[in-house]
Amino acid sequence: MKITFLGHAGFVIEGSKKIVIDPFLTGNPLAKTKAKDVKADLLLVSHGHGDHFGDTLTIAKQSGATVASVFELATFCANKGVQAHGLHIGGSYTFDGVKIKLTPAWHGSGYGAGDGPLEYLGTPCGFIINLDGKVIYHSGDTGLFGDMELLGRLNKIDLAMLPIGDNFTMGPDDALEAVKMLKPKMMIPMHYNTFPLIEQDAQKFKSEVEANTGSKVTVLAPGESFDF
Repeated sequence: MKITFLGHAGFVIEGSKKIVIDPFLTGNPLAKTKAKDVKADLLLVSHGHGDHFGDTLTIAKQSGATVASVFELATFCANKGVQAHGLHIGGSYTFDGVKIKLTPAWHGSGYGAGDGPLEYLGTPCGFIINLDGKVIYHSGDTGLFGDMELLGRLNKIDLAMLPIGDNFTMGPDDALEAVKMLKPKMMIPMHYNTFPLIEQDAQKFKSEVEANTGSKVTVLAPGESFDF
């Protein structure tokens, strides 16, 4: 299985199916990938903010991918002419062999730009992904919450993707606590350094996690991949 970091909170997971998560590419100052070059079987969108919803519609239309998210966001996408499947927190669905379960995330989910009103796109979420015998957890944008311990107990997580940027999400200290509760074999930090407000030292975070937990940390620059 191949994992590629698109930047911010965006990833491509390539196994028997190709999954794209939170594809914020256009307007992302650190992105190395263009939306026109991204193909997917399944698109997972954690919430409606532009730095996560990003290029979802473009990628879905050009590749015929199904967008999976909470019901309100999925309905919004369906109304824009793309294939979409709505779930809600705690619910799961298997897409041609790929099981997706929605998890809680403490955040917001308004869609819009400029000075206009934001459109409510439902509750933010994270994802438990079961693909090719691997269990991957993408938390979406979230603060630390105690039920991460429950997620770690119920799922033998091979890889966790967690924000460390602070201000809008967990910072490094809370993300370390999240790793302790989730107990993944490996984790990738995300949602940092895209903008000055969320600048963090990922290598320092890696050292802290590996010194205080049994988890390994892989730090990826936008555009970098690794085999998992």
